[in-house]
Amino acid sequence: MTDKVAAIDLGTNTARLLIATQDPYQQVQLKRIITRLGGGFTRATGLSDEAQERSLAALKEFAADMASHGVVRVRAVATSAVRDAKNGAAFCQRVLEQTGIALEVIDGNEEAMLTLRGVASILDRKDEDLAVFDVGGGSTEYTLATARQPLFSRSLPIGVVRLTEGKVGVVEMEDKIRRELRAFGAELSQAGLAERFSRATLVGTAGTATTLAAIDLGMTDYDYKKVNNHTLPLAKVEEMFNRLLPLTPHERLQVPGLEPGREDLIIAGILVVLTTMREFGFPTFKVSDSGLLEGLILGVHAAP
Repeated sequence: MTDKVAAIDLGTNTARLLIATQDPYQQVQLKRIITRLGGGFTRATGLSDEAQERSLAALKEFAADMASHGVVRVRAVATSAVRDAKNGAAFCQRVLEQTGIALEVIDGNEEAMLTLRGVASILDRKDEDLAVFDVGGGSTEYTLATARQPLFSRSLPIGVVRLTEGKVGVVEMEDKIRRELRAFGAELSQAGLAERFSRATLVGTAGTATTLAAIDLGMTDYDYKKVNNHTLPLAKVEEMFNRLLPLTPHERLQVPGLEPGREDLIIAGILVVLTTMREFGFPTFKVSDSGLLEGLILGVHAAP
């Protein structure tokens, strides 16, 4: 039997597949496809037909990749868009019937815990207090952890697709983010953890954070090893925001490090980063390429 295992993260904006060997761990294949599953989402109908078709096409491709590598153990999860969708269960059934992939819809708390596991696997100083935030398409998860164990976690409805499609401009997006973060801060205070959160090392994971690192490093060819543990000061994030904001989405694609498919979402993403840093007084944040997907793969057991 093969010792290769796989993990799939079907997010609101991006579908990702990781195939790896275990003992020792070695990445075999990593694939990312921007499907914008949350695009055109409505409370009345849920996931749009077009978004479902894009995501089904990506998952069919992933199924073929896993078959070619002989993978028999996989954990596949869906996050914000599917768990919030009226037709989420029907979509998961379509995925199972058409691809053989059994999607598990996880809640925000489990998403945050899995992300923490993945982040901690690569950090250079992983046992100190960490304030981890994972900016997704539909939601952003925040976790305060110490010695790689979670102390407090919340999932907030401030994902980049949700903000970009749901708000008319930067002022409205920033207002929504600030209100959610202040409510989160109040919960931290009630738990007696506000000061500890603000003094922790802020770590950002997922597409917005890694894109900011790639832009800062001027990457034309993405290298996750250089992105991991890259630290960005608040002033540098503000500088990138001011650089990108006046550009059209097409013009942003000319910026080295900006992945196609994020050109219209990056402004909302940077706003989440900036507002998080400002509201809690973080002078810098550290970037982790590893997150939910790696957290998943670390928990998948190879076939005997």
